[in-house]
Amino acid sequence: MPPEFANERLLAGVDEVGRGPLCGAAVTAAVILDPDNPIEGLKDSKKLSEKRRDALFDEIREKALAWSIARAEVSEIDQLNILHATMLAMQRAVAGLSLTPARVAIDGNRCPKLPMPALAVVKGDSRVPAIAAASILAKVSRDREMLELDAQYPGYGLAGHKGYPTAAHLEALERLGVTPIYRRSFGPVRRLLENA
Repeated sequence: MPPEFANERLLAGVDEVGRGPLCGAAVTAAVILDPDNPIEGLKDSKKLSEKRRDALFDEIREKALAWSIARAEVSEIDQLNILHATMLAMQRAVAGLSLTPARVAIDGNRCPKLPMPALAVVKGDSRVPAIAAASILAKVSRDREMLELDAQYPGYGLAGHKGYPTAAHLEALERLGVTPIYRRSFGPVRRLLENA
């Protein structure tokens, strides 16, 4: 934990998932952990097994002082660009907290505009437990959403690659075409639409 956060009681950690995929919303979460009710094993969601993430997802929502999950929709991503849409989703996650944080720690190298002091923390999901908790809430939420979209749009393999531009996904996209869940401003999708 960076020393500047060591004694902060109402510290909200914020993280996002879904900047790179070609489809689906960008999902963010904000979490204020309870120092008197610690959660074991919080770390970057990408370093945890799916089973462990699912268990921590429930534990975080049970034990945290406050938590919030927010999103930026595909239309907002296309309108604003992915960076600005992500910042908007982070603002929504912080605004959705039932407690007002004293400070906010954001994973990455830039902060959205917020009404309280905020600090960007590079590799924050492995350095600040509240950011790790936020990364788990955001990732599990988005992964579950991709499973639902996979059932709605079979053949694209969304349950497996979660919308990221894998070779199999690009091949399916070319074969099956662009559906409403795709980000039209993203290169591979835009090129397909231009060549249609």
